[in-house]
Amino acid sequence: MSVHKEVKRVTTHVLSEMKLRGEKISMLTAYDYSMARLVDEAGLDVILVGDSASNVMAGNETTLPITLDQMIYHGKSVVKAVNRALVVVDLPFGTYQGDSKGALISSIRIMKETHADAVKMEGGKEVIQSVERILSAGIPVMGHLGLMPQSIHKYGTYTVRAKQDAEAEKLIEDARLLEEAGCFAIVLEKIPAALGERVAKELKIPVIGIGAGGGVDGQVLVIHDMLGITQEFSPRFLRRYHNLATEIKGAVGNYIQDVKSRDFPNDKEQY
Repeated sequence: MSVHKEVKRVTTHVLSEMKLRGEKISMLTAYDYSMARLVDEAGLDVILVGDSASNVMAGNETTLPITLDQMIYHGKSVVKAVNRALVVVDLPFGTYQGDSKGALISSIRIMKETHADAVKMEGGKEVIQSVERILSAGIPVMGHLGLMPQSIHKYGTYTVRAKQDAEAEKLIEDARLLEEAGCFAIVLEKIPAALGERVAKELKIPVIGIGAGGGVDGQVLVIHDMLGITQEFSPRFLRRYHNLATEIKGAVGNYIQDVKSRDFPNDKEQY
């Protein structure tokens, strides 16, 4: 008789226990059912349904054009595949900035329609009312500080953030504000490693980095980048674990050749 082993779900509580134990948190993006299923079966802790879907799935230059409906579509597809990982869905640009009521309505839609575990939003003091309002409805919120791609037109560049003391102090203050408000975790993007480590040490909640050094509580990458599906993006923080672009193009090239040469399908491959 086979015993069905119950899979232990990763929850926000499990993540805080991991931080206490000093166990690093693994997080990647996923935007569709098939990919989410693979990363979940591999044992990933957190899946981010990132607004980076705007770039890698929809071909936009920035994350700004993606809509709430599109994020819900991706979120729904991912959640259906997942048995273990905590699933976080990004609130897209324009659904929470300067409008805490809108932020709550957007978050409720994400939770009801995707069945995800949490939402993520960019910003500190500027969005704290939205954070508090979403949390008041019992919806877990993951923060995001440092380089905030939804504000790219404000920065005008994708360079490292918080290198100057004033910006670093604001980042620390914002991180504390988010923790006090009740965020369960924070993503820090593209900041000096020493600052990342300092924030992770000062906060009780998990701090997950993307280009924030090794002193934080976990790491996140965009799956298309780490698998080498996208080739045009090579920041210092990116480690490519595979070169799928070459493999996929090679496989498709072989298929084309086999079709043209009448090698596919062969006798065994037809009815």
